[in-house]
Amino acid sequence: MDRLCSKEVITATCLGVGVGLLIGWISRGRVIRRRRPSTGNGVGDSGDLSDNNMLSDTGEYKFIVAVRTDLRMGKGKIAAQVAHAAVHANNSCAKHHPDMLKEWKYCGQPKIVVKIDSEASLVALASKARSIGLNASVIRDAGRTQIPGGSVTVCGVGPGPNDLVSSVTGHLKLL
Repeated sequence: MDRLCSKEVITATCLGVGVGLLIGWISRGRVIRRRRPSTGNGVGDSGDLSDNNMLSDTGEYKFIVAVRTDLRMGKGKIAAQVAHAAVHANNSCAKHHPDMLKEWKYCGQPKIVVKIDSEASLVALASKARSIGLNASVIRDAGRTQIPGGSVTVCGVGPGPNDLVSSVTGHLKLL
């Protein structure tokens, strides 16, 4: 009889732990996906953009890196330049837009690489991103390998709310 009771106790305990883990797993997913409500289109009363006003209505965030194709960089060079933009954007957002960085991380840190055809287009892209309050990480190469030093190679836009980032980069094609 003692052996039977012990078996029932162990079975009940395992079942309880399993149900508890399942409930915790489900509720964790729902809590993480909950977003603070947006106050509108991202523009505050004074016309300035702030972290609290730039939170996405949908809760979706992304980071886009535009790579210049006219420089004809090799795959490894492109990868290094994109990594520079990602690190710069992360550091900049941690300092200036910590709430957006946090929300982007909760979304799984989506990163998309697109192509852009010239330095002038890339600089205009960065300017447009900054004008609406988004981070724009413009990367210049050191000139140690494939291209001349000081060449503008990539621009990271965001991380930020999907709709704002798309308003700047939505016309660009995937690399």
